[in-house]
Amino acid sequence: MAGKVEEILLTKRIYEGNNVNLRVDTISLPGGRTAIREVVEHSGAVAIVPVNEKGEILLVRQYRHAVGKSLLEIPAGKLEPGESMTDCAGRELLEETGYEAASLHRLISFFSTPGFTNEMLHLFLATGLTYVGQKPDDDEDIDLVIMPFERAIELVWEGEICDAKSIAGILAVARSIKKADGN
Repeated sequence: MAGKVEEILLTKRIYEGNNVNLRVDTISLPGGRTAIREVVEHSGAVAIVPVNEKGEILLVRQYRHAVGKSLLEIPAGKLEPGESMTDCAGRELLEETGYEAASLHRLISFFSTPGFTNEMLHLFLATGLTYVGQKPDDDEDIDLVIMPFERAIELVWEGEICDAKSIAGILAVARSIKKADGN
């Protein structure tokens, strides 16, 4: 039966870093077989869909080493130990865009890639935006991109916005806007 819990027989810690840890688990399968599961451990993250009073979305463009190119994304960042999701969303919004939000509303939470990581992403809608000055981390080179929200939806379907958190966030807000309009 699919969905059975896999029992961990042995865990080997391979790497412990600032953003992720890597472990290799030997697990038992039905019928007595064993298998190896590589697991990237992550503390979780938030992602924010900031929409201003003009109906524009605030996106960030930054180079992503893992994929070898610059991506257009919604602001996001890792939860720090003991930090609430809402506090993290406010902090990351300010750091990456320079804006504070009067309202942060949690939309959905989801696993980013459950085949190999336990990372849980929490999506927020940010409204009531006020510019106070961008404060990126020392290792971040971020450009702020502001565009009509409808254009961001088009960029999702055109493949220009191509990371999962941004696609999920933009489409979740689009759905909530559509529901609010009674469609």
